[in-house]
Amino acid sequence: MSRSRREHHGLGAHREQLRRRPLVGAHDACLPAQALDQLDQVEREAVIVVHHEDHVGGRYHAAVIEPGLGRADEQSTVLSIVVPVWGTRHDLPRLLPALRRALEGVEPRSEILVCASDTSVRPIVEAASAVFVESKGSGYGDILQTGIEAAQGDRVITMDADFAYAADFVPIIWAHRDDAEVVIGSRYVRGAVAEMGFSRRTASRLLNRVYRFGLSVPFHDLSSGFRLYRRRVLLDIQPLEAHGLDILPEIIVKAQCQGWRVIEVPFWYRGAEPWNRVRMVQFGLAYLETLGRLLSLRNSVRAADYDNRAFDSWIPLQRSWQRRRFEVVHSFMGPQASRSTLDIGCGSSRIVQTLPGVVGMDLGMHKLRWLRAPGRHLVQGSLTRLPFADGAFDTVICSEVIEHIPRDQVRLEELVRVVAPGGLLILGTPDYSRKRWLFLEWLYGKVFPNGYVKEHINRYTRAGLQRDLESLGLSIQNLRYVGGSEMIFSARVPAATSGIAPAG
Repeated sequence: MSRSRREHHGLGAHREQLRRRPLVGAHDACLPAQALDQLDQVEREAVIVVHHEDHVGGRYHAAVIEPGLGRADEQSTVLSIVVPVWGTRHDLPRLLPALRRALEGVEPRSEILVCASDTSVRPIVEAASAVFVESKGSGYGDILQTGIEAAQGDRVITMDADFAYAADFVPIIWAHRDDAEVVIGSRYVRGAVAEMGFSRRTASRLLNRVYRFGLSVPFHDLSSGFRLYRRRVLLDIQPLEAHGLDILPEIIVKAQCQGWRVIEVPFWYRGAEPWNRVRMVQFGLAYLETLGRLLSLRNSVRAADYDNRAFDSWIPLQRSWQRRRFEVVHSFMGPQASRSTLDIGCGSSRIVQTLPGVVGMDLGMHKLRWLRAPGRHLVQGSLTRLPFADGAFDTVICSEVIEHIPRDQVRLEELVRVVAPGGLLILGTPDYSRKRWLFLEWLYGKVFPNGYVKEHINRYTRAGLQRDLESLGLSIQNLRYVGGSEMIFSARVPAATSGIAPAG
């Protein structure tokens, strides 16, 4: 069976049934409860987003499966164990037989891949009925990447080659396979044990704390090599740039930025040989170089949880700005907050997280993936062609979106089309006629040169945007500013109309 068919196998019947369901209103944008009840735990995790497909007869049809999160068929490889051999130290003669015994009680449809640049270990690997994969690179990251690329399992466990006892932990980490897409065998969470030399332990804890707090990620052990992944995650976060041990935090941070769930479970780590001072300095410099690259990604709007982090930012101005925006939008919604609402370009919106029944829509699958939760309604779609019927929502929110889209592709009439007669459109964007905003954006660009500033390609002014809204027949109900420079309009659709059809 081909890989594409494998990925959808377990959800095929439900997918075909649900993809034909037309979206005729706000509630129809969600997966029907009776259909959800028929899905098991793994399948429920896959049903997170509605994909816009085509426009037929005035209604939009959709599929409700994120590709690649289905169940594998009975003949495919379910689990790949990837063991990178880095340097001369390994315990393969004991590790490989122990792994084979552990897999018999865990998942028989499995494979063991041993990856190394040194072919001298090949006889040991083949004698244990495992697969040897030669790496062209000699760094830990290069060797691990070789194993990842060769793995065929829907899930992948990675572990070091010099700890035979690690095989005993395979059933434990495997038991958490449905709890998250990435499971870290952590040395530094409650219940874990880390037996290693003082200098190595100190250096490891220090680097992990720098990464944890510097990148605002909730993980204690980003450098553990014992992990369980969905293979889809490892494909999604490519390309990986690190060549050494710093590939380990790079994988975790990129998975977090792509919206995948990552958890830690306690691991008993029984020390390796101590590192000398030169080696620790080399690793430390590599980790710091990778930290610089990841800081740029973590603090950019590309990160799935960018908006959520900004709401609780340690930077007072950013935190107060986000919270003031939330207050203004919520006040504009008023009593309609409990009715049908669409948040366009929701990102990791607090609106979607805090208000029941809000449908969140974003073009970025990774942002929707981060937001997924039971009872939360998420739709992947484009502002230029909304996958909803006319008049589907009482309130439509579009905050801090239109400035990122070329002017000729912004179709405000499409926003108005999905608002019910008498409903509200809440629209926010920076006011480029205000000197305060121009100064703040210039300053932000200097402090954070890799931030969002370059992405603001569509510059609106208050007069121009108000004119555009009124030309569509909307009446301006209110206008408030955040920080004296970001304007948020509340505009009402006439009660006598059934929405404005998109041009063309």
